[in-house]
Amino acid sequence: MSLVLEGVNRTVGGEAHLRDVNLTFQRGEFNVLLGLTEAGKTTMMRIMAGLDHPNTGRVLEDGHEVTKVPVRKRSVGMVYQQFINYPSLSVYDNIASPLKLAGLSAAEIDRRVRTEAERLGIDHLIDRLPSELSGGQQQRCAMARALVRDAKLVLLDEPLVNLDYKLREGLRSELRNLFADRDTVVVYATTEPEEALVLGGKTTVLHEGRVIQHGVTAECYRHPASTTVTQVFADPPMNLMPIQVDDGRVKVEGLFDQPLPGQMKDLVPGRYTMGVRPHHLYATPNDDRITMQGEVEVAEVAGSVTYVHLAVNGHDWVVEERGVHVVHPGERFDVHADLNRAYVFDSADQLVAAPQQ
Repeated sequence: MSLVLEGVNRTVGGEAHLRDVNLTFQRGEFNVLLGLTEAGKTTMMRIMAGLDHPNTGRVLEDGHEVTKVPVRKRSVGMVYQQFINYPSLSVYDNIASPLKLAGLSAAEIDRRVRTEAERLGIDHLIDRLPSELSGGQQQRCAMARALVRDAKLVLLDEPLVNLDYKLREGLRSELRNLFADRDTVVVYATTEPEEALVLGGKTTVLHEGRVIQHGVTAECYRHPASTTVTQVFADPPMNLMPIQVDDGRVKVEGLFDQPLPGQMKDLVPGRYTMGVRPHHLYATPNDDRITMQGEVEVAEVAGSVTYVHLAVNGHDWVVEERGVHVVHPGERFDVHADLNRAYVFDSADQLVAAPQQ
């Protein structure tokens, strides 16, 4: 099945939730919707499912318009953030519930339920009630109920967000395999760039109801179309700074004046925005790096990584350093950057230079 959103707009109470969305999702692909909270992800999924209708535009399945076909008449499976299960039904009966509504035979229901439960690693729990399950087990039950129908469209709206870190990691690594042999369109919504990269497939980056980039996930990350994408598809976001390109050199007044690195050599003279990822900034110098002086604002230790937030030439930057580093607000902090790792965006906010991978 293919699912197409064609010129979709959705306005609620005078507020635009989706703006001129044009997308195609193919069966057999794993599709990620990535965006900050209120970017439009859930609104888009509700329109895909038939729970809501666009104000303008169309939704097509395999070329047939289904814009106003209600969800009960569509082949859709949905999994939400919350662990939505029937509390009075066993795991077995929760998973079986959509099949019973569809009128399948008892033998077919039993086969599908046990197969799906085994795939999701809860086959030993099928006689328990949801209240007797852990959070991860409850979400697996909800996922099994959504998947057991073999729906043409499966929508997962931040399904792992309420799980602890270890459970999230475990389920995340399994998801691609769960859908590998299914002839279905899969759409997974998340606010987390790292999750999008782990899941792979294709990613649609949403911002304020607009699609700002769509394509193979790794390519969207390696070649962000605009500075807005760099702020959505990175955590921490890419560090940005205005630069001047002139006479074969790249300059920031009072900070550095260097020969153009390889990826910038074709840029015409003018003003641009340079972007550097936090993990491409360093606390230690070497011959390939320029040195810029910053002032520490705050340092966050996150496990084996320290995020040092700096004011650099009037801009807020973040340095990602391996290990635990003790620095204090107000201290001078020399940050070192390899300009060969820098991205460049033009005055129209379009990517014009990217580091060689």
